[in-house]
This record gives sequence, C-alpha cells and structure tokens, in this order.
Amino acid sequence: MDEYIYLHQIFRGCIIISKEKMKRILIGDLGRFIDERVFVAGWVHAIRNQKKMQFLIIRDHTGLVQVVHARKDSDDPIAKAIDGLTTESAVEVVGKVIENSQVKLGQKEILVEEFVVDNLSESSIPITEETALEGRMDWRFLDLRRPANFLVFQVQTTAEYAMRSFWQENGFIEMHSPKFMGGASESGAELFEVKYFDRKAYLAQSPQFYKQMAMSAGFDKVFEIGPVFRANPSFTSRHDTEFTSIDVEISWVKSHEDVMQFEESWLKYVLEKVKEKHGEAIKQMFGVEITVPKIPFPRVSMAEAYKILKENFDYTVAREGKGDLDPEGERLLAKYILEKFGHDFIFVTDYPTSVRPFYHMRNAENPEITNSFDLIWKGLEVTTGAQREHRHEILVKQVIEKGINPKSIQYYLDFFKYGCPPHGGYGFGLTRMLMVMLGFKNVREVTYLYRGPNRLSP
Repeated sequence: MDEYIYLHQIFRGCIIISKEKMKRILIGDLGRFIDERVFVAGWVHAIRNQKKMQFLIIRDHTGLVQVVHARKDSDDPIAKAIDGLTTESAVEVVGKVIENSQVKLGQKEILVEEFVVDNLSESSIPITEETALEGRMDWRFLDLRRPANFLVFQVQTTAEYAMRSFWQENGFIEMHSPKFMGGASESGAELFEVKYFDRKAYLAQSPQFYKQMAMSAGFDKVFEIGPVFRANPSFTSRHDTEFTSIDVEISWVKSHEDVMQFEESWLKYVLEKVKEKHGEAIKQMFGVEITVPKIPFPRVSMAEAYKILKENFDYTVAREGKGDLDPEGERLLAKYILEKFGHDFIFVTDYPTSVRPFYHMRNAENPEITNSFDLIWKGLEVTTGAQREHRHEILVKQVIEKGINPKSIQYYLDFFKYGCPPHGGYGFGLTRMLMVMLGFKNVREVTYLYRGPNRLSP
C-alpha cells in the first residue's frame, strides 16, 4: 500500500491516528527526508526498552532505521504498544526524520509521533541464522525476510527483464506452452503422470515440441520462461523436480554454431545489466564479483574434452562409453578453460548420437555425432542446445531408431510435413543460473519455493 488513511486497532482500543493521506517512504530513501514527517512500515528487527526511552530497529526490504519514542505517562498508548512488541511484528510508524551522528544506522533516526501494530508476531521465532537449510525451507516465508534472500530475487527480476529486453530487441515472440501433455516431450523415465478426467496426462518436461511447432508456424524466433517438471528422484544440490526453464528457438539457422553465437551474446547482455544494477550489492552481500564475459566463448568438442581431461588431470569420465560428462568432468574441464583462457564459460559440442534425443540433427559428415552443445559455467552445466532435425523423413527414422513409436507423437511429426525451416535452440535453467552467478552451493537457496523428491510444502 502506498497511500493510507490511518484507522487501526491497537490492542483493544480503536483510534484514528492520522486523517491526512501520506505516501509510504521506503527506509532506504529516508536520507532525502531529513527534518520531514514521514510514514514508514516494516518489521521489528530489534527492541530496546528503557525507563524513559524506547528504541526500535525497523526493517523493510531496503534497509534498517532506528525509531525512538520518549515515554510520556502511564497512559501513553504508543509506550504501551511498544512494551507489548515482539521482534518480527509488522508495524507502521509516522514521525520526524532527524540526523543523529551517534546512530550507526545511517546517522539518522525517526522520532515517533504515531504508531500502529498491524500484526503482533509470536514471541518464539522457529528459525535462526544457525538453522540448517532443510529447517529453513520449512519456514521459507521467514527465511525469505533475510536481506540476502531479497537480493537474490532482485537479481532474478533484473535478469529476467534483461532477457526479455534482449529478445524483444531481436524480434522474438513470447510463447506460453501447455503444461499438461498427452505423452513425453523428452525422456519418458522422468514423467509425472496425472489423472486427466478419464485418461492419463503428463506434466511437461520441457516446451521443446511446442517451440518447434512455432518454427513450423512461421514465428521465426520464440522464447518462453515457465515451469517444467522432472520426476527425477535425485537429491543432489543441482536438481529439483519443478523449476523455471528458459527456452529459446530460432528459425533459419545454418548450424548449432548460430545458436551458440546467439546465446553468448544474450548472456553477455544479461550479465551486463545485472552487474550494472546489483554488482556492488552482490559483492558486499555475497563476496562475488559479477564478471561480464568476453565473446566468443571457448568451444571444445566432446572428443577434445575427453582428451583434455585425460592429458591434464589423468581423469577418465566414468560414463565415457556413453559419450557424456559427469559433474567432476565438468568441473575439471572448466578449471582447465579458466586457467588457459581466463574464461568462466565453455561450450562443449558434438555430443554422440547415443546420448542425445531423436530431434537433434546429426552431423552431415559423421552421423555418430550431433549438431549439439552444452554450456558449462564455472563447472556446472546450465544449457543444452542443438540444431534440430527439420526433415520429416529423417526425423521419423531417428524416432524409430530411439525405440519410439511414431504414432505416439504423430501430432509432433505433423509439424514437419508442410514446410518447416531449419532451426535450433536451447534450454537454460533459471535456478542454476542464479546459483552459479551468486556463488551459492544449492538450488534450494535460490528457488522461491523448492520442490524435490521429499518436499511438497510449503
């Protein structure tokens, strides 16, 4: 609420504490209102009651301020309200802002004239700074009050705004795909099955098929920011069962190189905007320097990646026969690239056909590899992308080779029967982006409300 006519109940008495209309002032802006009467609202951060004076620290999402009240007499309603306060109570204050060099919080304070308790907190707060992560997740609304958490979601907001700005400047269309599906869009092993009236449905693992539908529809360039669902029983620090996916698809590409070039320019722009708006706050809060990357990002093929790991670290990926990288392989490869090129990003390209889905285009000279890539950022895979197979007859052949019945995805295959342009795209995990960017160790800490195998609440 920005404007308010004060009519509140303090304990059992109802009093009108102000008839004038006042705009709420954020605590971080109080320096512009010295010697003026202001209205602030927030949470009680600390209380210090003395015989003649009462001191409060009030907190909102922009900072802290000291509030001072001089007791008048035994019937002083403000003194009574403050005497009954508990930390984390929601309150409103009207008073005069004055300078005070002895106050550590910005050398200013508010002299209380009017005071309202909107919601009195219970005296025992169920979490503290020492509470373990799982305990904090149980009381996420309280955990989110910490300034560090607020900054995480300020950064998320700025990043998403920058993404959309870049896409719009480049002629993209935003799409919103359905999250109920009649079958798998990726690996069938990670599907959540739900009852859909008299039949089965599945929660979308990605908007992949519908991004490609947009290419066939002539939309040229599309993006989506939305939820996806993976029935993955993993308990690692980088997996969740529901997360926000950032998806892009582009028509008329010549190869996956076009997609990589677009993604690196997009990421550079996003990081520039985050650094510009929050760089100092991130450095102070998390001790992390936001680095705007140089483009192009380094690129190595999967075969080259294996060679680097073996020759420099004597490391062999356990799943080498499957042609993929494991987390340790990603970390070591990123270390090598950082030391050799001074770069936090690396595109790993040309994944084997055996580890990529049927819709990835195969290399014209070597059908055993695909025109695909992963993006690794500071040792963590954050993107999977590829040029897609747009030729109907080849796509059907690849579907069958992967052991899928073409009839089960006939609606998808129809997209490619009536003129479909060459295209490619990528998917990017928002929580992984925040985790890596801000130096967190777990996606739970950068997710508003985390969902995992053992967590469905709050």
